[in-house]
Amino acid sequence: MKKIALVVLLIGGILLAFAYSAKNQKDKFSGQTLASKLKDTAGNEITFQEIIDKSKGKPTVIEFWASWCGDCVKNMPKLKELQANHPNVNFVFLSADKTPEAWLKGIEKHQLTGDHYLMDGGMKGSFGKSVNLDWIPRYIILDKTGNIALYRAIETDHEQVNNLLKTL
Repeated sequence: MKKIALVVLLIGGILLAFAYSAKNQKDKFSGQTLASKLKDTAGNEITFQEIIDKSKGKPTVIEFWASWCGDCVKNMPKLKELQANHPNVNFVFLSADKTPEAWLKGIEKHQLTGDHYLMDGGMKGSFGKSVNLDWIPRYIILDKTGNIALYRAIETDHEQVNNLLKTL
């Protein structure tokens, strides 16, 4: 009887994990998300739609990060490896830093290459909420046409991201 109960619990847990994962994967951005304004390194506003449009023609990795985030900093070697292994991929960094000064200092300190934008309000701002940003570092992967290939991946999903980029 205990074995049956254990199997039922195990299957229930797997189904729950699958439902959570499926719920967190989306195939398109909302109008609110696309219209959201971010700031570039010069302080100019740009919509998320414009950022996506600039990246069309190549697969794109969007990484949400912050200079204060320990997991983000620990992930930098994997990120740089990903960039080295996929030179044909655009890398877009969306920062949840609280100030432009901290953000710009973090870009320089970690020598991050790619396009950089600052989210107003960080993770809890309207843009962060519109993309269900509950953890950083987090990735969204876009195909060459700007469509979502993978909506939610975190640093532990490095191999999944690497394999997906090989197919795009």
